[in-house]
Amino acid sequence: MPLQQFIQTYLPAIEEELQAAVAHSQAQHYAELHKMMRYHMGWEGEGAGPKATGKRVRPLLVLLSNAAAGGKWQNALPAAAAVELVHNFSLVHDDIEDNSPLRRGRPTVWKIWGLAQAINTGDTLFTLAHLEIFELRRSVSAEIILEAANLLQQTCVHLTQGQFLDISYENRDDLTLDDYWPMVSGKTAALLAACTELGAVVAGSDTTIRCAYRNFGRDLGLAFQALDDYLGIWGDVSETGKSAASDLVEGKKSLPVLYGLQQNGEFAARWHQGPISPAEVPALADQLAEEGGKDYTQRQAEHLTTQALDALEAAHPQGQAGEALVKLARTLLKREV
Repeated sequence: MPLQQFIQTYLPAIEEELQAAVAHSQAQHYAELHKMMRYHMGWEGEGAGPKATGKRVRPLLVLLSNAAAGGKWQNALPAAAAVELVHNFSLVHDDIEDNSPLRRGRPTVWKIWGLAQAINTGDTLFTLAHLEIFELRRSVSAEIILEAANLLQQTCVHLTQGQFLDISYENRDDLTLDDYWPMVSGKTAALLAACTELGAVVAGSDTTIRCAYRNFGRDLGLAFQALDDYLGIWGDVSETGKSAASDLVEGKKSLPVLYGLQQNGEFAARWHQGPISPAEVPALADQLAEEGGKDYTQRQAEHLTTQALDALEAAHPQGQAGEALVKLARTLLKREV
């Protein structure tokens, strides 16, 4: 069965599980809180629909990993919903911390309802995620539920640590490439690693297979972030939908930027002078490429992509779900379209 057929089968079940999880908070006096969560999840309000919900990549990874590890994907639905709720909690809080007025083309929760109520919305999504993981009791043993709950909790710590580093790095001028990887390991890779490992946990896989799936998800996340950093400076706006000027104008300390700063050349000299205007971006991007930042970032993305696919091979994914999981990984990393 091709990847698209898996997606068409899994997505309705994922949405049903997510809606049921969020409905647990619905009560007479909390209708507005429930509305805020449903709005953020993309289910209601102006612009609601597939573009507002996002692609649900994380729960898809849980279900595909579970099936590829020999499990019954329906059993893993609570774990898939839990990681998506954690992801959305992080988005609500990220939007507040980054002062972002838009999310997927719509006003963010804090922009409509204010900072305090947006914090409450994120906190509720976070709590519902941890309640949802216990819905695994419908189909798996108490031992597996405890392992899954422990994994989700540890992931949330790692995720928050990554966000802490990301914010703390904003006003630091002494960062090196060694500082980059712990930040993206938490902010980007931790939840993807949890997705793939959770699928294997619910399937009852042994420690070796679980580790392979975890490594696959982690390296998938790291490769995705390195590629995103590359596209943030040298990407084609018609393909990415994002201006290649934005990362340099925003002063984002991405992988190529940190590489360039470490070379202490003309790029670093201009960077340290202060904010960069959009008009300067093409020449500065060329300068960074000339100093090796473009090639370095591309090599890192390719190396991590190879590591991710090698880890997945070591997990011995089974059947059509295994083939679809490889296809999804390659698609996310732009190795296949």
